[in-house]
Amino acid sequence: MPIFQPTYKDQTGKQVKSAVWWYDFVFAGKRIRESAKTSLKTLARIAEKNRRRELEEGFNGIADERDERIRTIKELAEVYLAEYKLRHKSVTFAEYAVGNVTRHLGDRMSLDFSERTVKEYQSRRLGEKAAPKTVNEEVGFLLRLLGDRGDAIRARLKRQKALKLRIHNQVGKAYTPEEKAQLLDRAKSSRSSAIYPALMLALHAGLRDAELRELQWGRVDLSKAFLTVGDSKSEAGEGRTVPLNSELLQALVDYSKWYTKRFGTINPEWYIFPSRIGRPELGKKRPLDPTKPMVTLKTSWKNVKRGAKVKGRWHDNRHTFITGLAESGEAAFGAIQKFPAPALQN
Repeated sequence: MPIFQPTYKDQTGKQVKSAVWWYDFVFAGKRIRESAKTSLKTLARIAEKNRRRELEEGFNGIADERDERIRTIKELAEVYLAEYKLRHKSVTFAEYAVGNVTRHLGDRMSLDFSERTVKEYQSRRLGEKAAPKTVNEEVGFLLRLLGDRGDAIRARLKRQKALKLRIHNQVGKAYTPEEKAQLLDRAKSSRSSAIYPALMLALHAGLRDAELRELQWGRVDLSKAFLTVGDSKSEAGEGRTVPLNSELLQALVDYSKWYTKRFGTINPEWYIFPSRIGRPELGKKRPLDPTKPMVTLKTSWKNVKRGAKVKGRWHDNRHTFITGLAESGEAAFGAIQKFPAPALQN
């Protein structure tokens, strides 16, 4: 039967029939099972017919692309990421962004998308406390997955001035010596093994978040006390050599000892900050994989700030480093130019 009222168990375990009607049918080989969002049978029948018509109109919009238009976002995402990995060195954020898109919309067909779908996705992610900039990036990936349909949706959203969420431009700040000390002290006592050396790299070497997460052991020479930055946001920043002062060197030496104990050795191709893999389980830590870079330091950084009672962004650590470099008078202007103004960076 195309429409029905599903049953479920209430708190007493008794089978109860839902007051809301649903429809269930197969379209182009895909099962469509959705709520009609009404308790009236007549309206449910109308909703089912309208849904069929909507799918048929979308399916027949471009005759020579029918197979593409009935593919789910999950299927499109798998193909897209496989191709993306062949063309880009760093895929961590792409996997994260497309993963969120798939989590929310993976079972929906490409023909089933409109500007309304994108707006609903934006609202859902904001409801999960995702940053507007992150949501904008994810929507960009979603529209690229949709191909020509995505281009049409992008154009309509632009006309409605709804394509991108407004990003509040935050003015960069430099932490005071007291704040810097409080942050480092809290990070050193954190349960996270990565947050202290990562914070030291940001405060003492000016590395961006992505630069330190993508840093591999082969780019760090502890015996000569310097590191070489790999892929960077700017051409000036990529490949730059950064000396390690005594404090940062000691922090990395201590961390390398922990790392060696944890993995048995250090491979030059391994990431300094490895990723956790698998699904989280209550009371258990997920295993670390040194062949993959850490996705985010967000939770550890948030805990460090809360414990230190300091407000600011992760990028303000880089701002603190560059401000100190400029105020010291010890660095040449050309060297500081290698570190573009943090207030202009994301």
